[in-house]
Amino acid sequence: MRIAVVHGPNLRLLGRREPDVYGRETLTDVNSAIEEEARALGVEVEFFQSNHEGALLDFLEDASARADGFLVNPGALTHTSVALRDALLGVSRPFVEVHLSNTAGREPFRRHSYLSDVASGVVFGFGVQSYLLGLRGLVSRIPNPNE
Repeated sequence: MRIAVVHGPNLRLLGRREPDVYGRETLTDVNSAIEEEARALGVEVEFFQSNHEGALLDFLEDASARADGFLVNPGALTHTSVALRDALLGVSRPFVEVHLSNTAGREPFRRHSYLSDVASGVVFGFGVQSYLLGLRGLVSRIPNPNE
């Protein structure tokens, strides 16, 4: 099983950007934790980050040929991007939306997601653990062809 992890805008700033909200872990730290969890689950992961919506859409389309599902932290595109929603629906792969912070407890504009209602699941508010919980949930939703 292969999972593509998609990090949206500004996630390269992790560890520096509002550490009291997003934590002190860097994107490299997040990816390392995901890789460790993926090994324990027996799945392969690949990572992609971009600050550009079009690059994210292109990656989803390309990666859908090799990925069984997507773990997505869309960043601010959560609240603005119908195009990202359409791309995730268009590739016909399950995905889990994750967020480091508790978006429901933040500014009102952060409480709406264009993705949540079409995601297999949503995990937010647990810092790096949001990714790991999301990965476990996603893997449990993808049928194993060997069973």
